[in-house]
Amino acid sequence: MTINRRQFTAGMMGATGLAALGPTSALANRNDQMNILCWEGYNSDEVLSPFRRANGGSTVRAESGTSDPDMINKLRAGEVNVWDLINVNQPWAKAQLYPEGLIKPLNKERFLPYFENMLPEFQAPYPLAFADDGELIGMPQRYGPFSFVVNTNKISVDMAEDQGWDLFLDAAMSGRYGVLTYDNWNIMHMCMTAGIDPFEAVEGDNLQKFKQTADAIFAGAALKTDDLVAMNTALINGTIDAYFTGGTYTASPARFDGATNVRAITPKRGPVDGKGGLVWVELTSAVNNPDPSTLAEDFLEFVQSPEISKAVAFAEGTYNPVSQMGDEKVMSLFNADELDAIQWDSLSDDLSRSSDYRVVASYDELNELYNAAKRG
Repeated sequence: MTINRRQFTAGMMGATGLAALGPTSALANRNDQMNILCWEGYNSDEVLSPFRRANGGSTVRAESGTSDPDMINKLRAGEVNVWDLINVNQPWAKAQLYPEGLIKPLNKERFLPYFENMLPEFQAPYPLAFADDGELIGMPQRYGPFSFVVNTNKISVDMAEDQGWDLFLDAAMSGRYGVLTYDNWNIMHMCMTAGIDPFEAVEGDNLQKFKQTADAIFAGAALKTDDLVAMNTALINGTIDAYFTGGTYTASPARFDGATNVRAITPKRGPVDGKGGLVWVELTSAVNNPDPSTLAEDFLEFVQSPEISKAVAFAEGTYNPVSQMGDEKVMSLFNADELDAIQWDSLSDDLSRSSDYRVVASYDELNELYNAAKRG
């Protein structure tokens, strides 16, 4: 099972030999070392180097993952002895990591005040940051709506939002769009195109609806790739007019380079509680390491600061909003071009039309049909 919005190669920075650490070496000198398993961005020098300096040159290593399940499976395989923090998307902390004892509660007295300065969507505070027993189990930071992307010189925003997922079933669009093959997201979005809620069990006639939709979308695609740069290039040069599965995350590099006609779209309506879009939110949690680093919660607090929140938002490669943008000290660090790159002008509306990404209920059955359609 692949939960993956980033299927281009994820690098490692400062993590040489980290995966080979055994329990003995990993548990040495824990007061001056910290290891984080994360999506790209937290492993950048702009984030890690200031923290190292602030902590007397402590050894801080970060490894970037390629999917949430792959990172979670490292902990299941015994690497709770290696990692101190894990950064994955929002369903997993509450649904799997905490119930399985792989992460532990955070200090509420220390971290709850940070929610007060977050964007309104996270001030509640954000429910998926809490376990069923009320414990705080993760801090939100990067997030973004994720549906599809169009070239607004060819397809207007109003048309795309109104037509929604039906855009890709329009016969006039055949051969004019690409499929960014982020497989798990494709499966969710193909369910939504078929009028199916992907987070409920998909059975009977709905499985046939999904199959027909997947077959139709792949049959009409002019381009299939998991390379977001190639997809944006095709959109800009006119090879395609839209691509299926994408969002602020995938559109932002092109927009930041000046191609503001590349725009992420959130449909106005859909089958998930009436909403047409989905939103991912990263949570960073403390691993239940038997010999925990004293630096873990220090780092988690460090990345809440204005300068580091901005560094996380604008890590090299892709750009994303962060929950800390509710704080004026954070917002003041973004210039107009950066805000435009992440579509700040429509972000609130996009979120209002989006449901939280959750675990796909019938993933195995849908994945089999999806892969058959993908093979053609």
